[in-house]
Amino acid sequence: MRVLVTGGTGFLGAHVVRAHLDRGWQVRCTVRTSSPDIAIEGLPVEKVELDLTDPSALTRALSDVDAVQHVAGIFDPTPGGAERMRQVHVHATRTLCEAAMAQPKPPRLVLCSSSITVGWGSLDALADEDSPVPDPDRVYGRDNALRAYYDSKLEAEAVLRGFVERGLHGVIVNPDYVIGPWDRKPTSGAIVLAMARRWVPVFPRGGKSFIDASDCGLGHVLALERGRPGARYLLGVHNLSYRDFMGRVARVVGRSPPLLPMPRTLSALAGQMGRVLNRLPTERFAGLQPQVLAAMQSERYRDGSRAQDELGLPTTPIDTSIEQAYRWFRDHGYC
Repeated sequence: MRVLVTGGTGFLGAHVVRAHLDRGWQVRCTVRTSSPDIAIEGLPVEKVELDLTDPSALTRALSDVDAVQHVAGIFDPTPGGAERMRQVHVHATRTLCEAAMAQPKPPRLVLCSSSITVGWGSLDALADEDSPVPDPDRVYGRDNALRAYYDSKLEAEAVLRGFVERGLHGVIVNPDYVIGPWDRKPTSGAIVLAMARRWVPVFPRGGKSFIDASDCGLGHVLALERGRPGARYLLGVHNLSYRDFMGRVARVVGRSPPLLPMPRTLSALAGQMGRVLNRLPTERFAGLQPQVLAAMQSERYRDGSRAQDELGLPTTPIDTSIEQAYRWFRDHGYC
């Protein structure tokens, strides 16, 4: 069995690639000349350099494959980022689906979306895959990078469902907060890295649903093998407050835990700084998006039991995930 993986050189994609290899699949990865491939270096994978919006190139890449994992994705707060996100999330999804449908035997396709398209709840009333985001204008704003990310991910899901209605076996996965090795930018591991480098005195007031990176990669494979066409699967296992999560990180990295909740005024001030800094042509200040900081100050818990019940998603302890992430950062000179 052969699978085509887009975004295989990224943090999550590297785990999707490894999960397929562990289950005996042959893996073909799309790569870009500008993207380093250290996350899959030395692995027995075939690399294909192409533009994800090029129909003819994708048609060639899809020849003799049994499945597609569309993991490629970006969050780009820099000027022009909204259109770049739309190209990767929406146009590439449509082009992939069209190329898949053009094959004599269309391959199965898994779209890696995001938990950002799903609503949330409290620990006493978790949201699930059918929970909509309440008032996106209020939550994500109307003209900023996070709203563009949300809109493009949601539209990509709609594109896939349209092809499912035409007969494509397509499944959607919505990863939540992923923790583990190979987070080379870093993205979700930024908290782990920051606490490994220095003592962090404050914690955000909110919480999230966390998942081990290897479990998340395997979740993509399980969705391919067992998922219902057109269905969504939240990939999140451990609902934790940031205070609890950061306390666990502190134990792993040998620091004192944060003592105080982050003042809302400080969060708002950092967000205003982010508005200015994100006008620069760099992604260094992506975490200072006002809406991102506001999200960390609220409880955003979700129920991932559908993936556990229908797909058999494993539930590795998050402390193990933190240890593996920290070890990777340390071994690769980040801290």
